[in-house]
Amino acid sequence: MLAMVQRVSEAHVEVDGQTTGRIGRGLLVLLCAERGDSEAEGERLLAKLLKLRVFSDEGGKMNRSVQDVGGGLLIVSQFTLAADTSGGNRPSFGAAAAPDDGRRLYDAFVQRARESHPEVHTGEFAAMMQVHLVNDGPVTIPMRIAPAAT
Repeated sequence: MLAMVQRVSEAHVEVDGQTTGRIGRGLLVLLCAERGDSEAEGERLLAKLLKLRVFSDEGGKMNRSVQDVGGGLLIVSQFTLAADTSGGNRPSFGAAAAPDDGRRLYDAFVQRARESHPEVHTGEFAAMMQVHLVNDGPVTIPMRIAPAAT
């Protein structure tokens, strides 16, 4: 499972001109399920995400998590994170989970996030969205949780 995480001072997502999710200080999480992913990868990614120390402490060091600062999560599905550009100029998205699997894994991730964190907002799966954000820092962290070896 892939995520691009951005520390934001504010962010919101719109679908057809309507805001579907909005946060102040927190993390914008662009989320992509890949072929072979299961809910277990989502669980591990969420656990790491909630503890990721990217917010400043009193000394200015990135030493606090989104939970520590009471920030929000804005979770947006983004299959294009699985893009493969090695074969030319047009990206291939073959590594992304099939749409039904992607939706199931995205929904499970969001549900678990809502059980684990007090402020969680979302985009709309498979919709054309406009994401507005003020990246704070800027701080952008790529995250990948690979399926566990069997």
